[in-house]
Amino acid sequence: MLSAASRPYIDASVPVLREHGLAITRHFYASMFEAHPELRNLFNMGNQASGAQQQSLASAVFAYAANIDNAAALAPVLERIVHKHVSVGITPAHYPIVGRYLLGAIKAVLGDAATPELIAAWDEAYWLLAGELIAAEARLSEQSRAPLGALRELIVADVDRETEHVVSYYLRTPEGGSPGEFAPGQYVSVAVTLPDGLQQRRQYSLSDAPDAPHWRITVKREEANASKPEGMVSNWLHANIKAGDRILVGPAYGEFTLPQDSARPLVLLSAGVGITPMMSMVAALAAKGSHRKVLFAHAGRNGSHVALRRHLAFAKTQLPNLQTVTFLEAPLSTDRADVDYTHAGRMDLSRLSLPADADYLMCGPSAFMQTQWRALRDAGVSAGRMRREVFGPDALDHLL
Repeated sequence: MLSAASRPYIDASVPVLREHGLAITRHFYASMFEAHPELRNLFNMGNQASGAQQQSLASAVFAYAANIDNAAALAPVLERIVHKHVSVGITPAHYPIVGRYLLGAIKAVLGDAATPELIAAWDEAYWLLAGELIAAEARLSEQSRAPLGALRELIVADVDRETEHVVSYYLRTPEGGSPGEFAPGQYVSVAVTLPDGLQQRRQYSLSDAPDAPHWRITVKREEANASKPEGMVSNWLHANIKAGDRILVGPAYGEFTLPQDSARPLVLLSAGVGITPMMSMVAALAAKGSHRKVLFAHAGRNGSHVALRRHLAFAKTQLPNLQTVTFLEAPLSTDRADVDYTHAGRMDLSRLSLPADADYLMCGPSAFMQTQWRALRDAGVSAGRMRREVFGPDALDHLL
């Protein structure tokens, strides 16, 4: 618990961080990478290039300060961070480095306003948080029976093009079997070494049932646009990986999983490649012959952007209580026959008959999930019934 002496300084930091947080995090990353260039291998340098990671950390520091007494709000966010840290290989040795350069950035940006008392309060707050994360990451590593950031070679048994921009990779052990157990909805880290020698890891949801004789990841090639560069790893995978190749893959992690201890109806809301963890959940239910009521609503630009269609169609033959709904923002003339979409336009939950007392899971672009979250909240769904998968740097936006 934060000391009484430090609390006023943290509370007073909230408006300061709102104003100067981005400047602080930009300074933090620049100074840390200059002193420790090897850490570039641990951080998503695509998000660094776009500025998204700097904004994310600014939001995280602000949200932590604003919610430091709200354990219920912070707990699910910290759980998500723990899974991500273990997946990418953050170790206890990294925390002193991050703390040193984060406090140094606060001093540099705030100048005389960064009094010794303020810095001492933030040093205390940082190490309280770091201690929680280090302990939780050690527990998760022990549960998974794998060292922090562990990787192993897997064989790409098959490559299946789902759409023009999406490819599924079927992964097996060198002995030909499944790489192991996982919970439907979890992800794995894939590590690649790029032509410039930089190693990068990206997280991809497993998109098939846990009892399949393989792991399947379904990867969208991320193209450049005005706000971000092209995906370093996704483009490399699409350009280079073929059946028979070996790639480095970590254990399965992630807290966004299929609720196993509930008979309540399940509502899955996805957009784009956010269909992948949902497909794992549906496939797992189909493998068990479940009679659970499931409403699966998916949104895409048009039929050519809807991945895993035939796998979902097969699951429907196995699940008598699965209802699927497809929204296509700009459907093509051929989409009615090929996709049998339900609605033209963006996903609009007012067009669905939402079951009472359901569990709601969301995965897709940030703006999509924010829209659906607000729509469900306005419809009276409690926050405790809503969960979402976040891979990008906006994990804390609901706390801001």
